[in-house]
Order: sequence, then structure tokens, then C-alpha cells
Amino acid sequence: MNKRILIVCKGNICRSPLAHGLLDEKVEEHNLPWTIDSAGTGHWHIGKLPDERSIKVGYENDLDITYQRARQFGVADFDLFDLIYVMDKQNYAKLKEMAPRASDLEKVDLIMNEMTPGEDQDVPDPFHNGVANFYRVYKTLDNVTDCIIEKAIKESLVSA
Repeated sequence: MNKRILIVCKGNICRSPLAHGLLDEKVEEHNLPWTIDSAGTGHWHIGKLPDERSIKVGYENDLDITYQRARQFGVADFDLFDLIYVMDKQNYAKLKEMAPRASDLEKVDLIMNEMTPGEDQDVPDPFHNGVANFYRVYKTLDNVTDCIIEKAIKESLVSA
């Protein structure tokens, strides 16, 4: 089944582009019919490349995210995507404010709940911190995107 997944952070230049790139790569590797995109709740970086530190960490891990450009989350995204993963509770609250229908929030969850269900953990925003934090965020997102893929594979085996 073709899934459309959106990954959301604040500016769409640090965390969500890394998760977007990682999930794109893993979806392709496993031949899953999914479409992945990312967006930010803020408007500051629309049209810009991901943060140079995210690009650097990606390159050092054989992940090229330079095909992405930042965009702002819009109300129409609730209709365009099946799943919307957010990086933290602040952005979850923002989407909750924007949702035209209560049912729209059924497709929104914190991405970390795929790895640590129900714990509602944030992926820390590395933007105002040093590059070391980008490496930690990359590792976290690599692990959580593995969990998303593993869950999809298990679900497909069960439904087969």
C-alpha cells in the first residue's frame, strides 16, 4: 500500500531533512511504495537547503539531503499525508492548533513514539548548538527510521 509520510520540525532545515533523507533511503532499499516529504511549522527558511551541519553529517554517513528544500507545513498537508511525524511536543502542539478536524490529529504522532511507544520523547533541536548535537540527532533518527521500516515489514508479513 502506498503510504504518504510527512516529517515535521520547526524550520525544516535540521531534523526533518535528516529524517526525510534517512527514510527515503530505507524506503528505496526495501522497495516500499511510500512517498516521503518534510516541512517546518515556521516560515523562516522556505526554499533553502538544509542546514550545512545536517548536510555535513549526512555526507559523512553516505546520505545526500541536498535535493531537499525547506517548506512550511500547511493545513492542506493533513489531507495529503497518511502519517505525519513531528520531532517534538512544541511542533505537535502547533499542528494541533492548525488541524481543521479532530480526526486530522489521528495521523499525527511524535516520531520517537515509533522507537519508544507512548513515552512522547522529543528529538532535540540541534540548531543553536554545536555540530556534535547534529551527530547525536542523526544517530537517533537513523535508529527511529529503522524502527519505522521494521514495523512496516512486520505489518506487511502479517497482512500477507
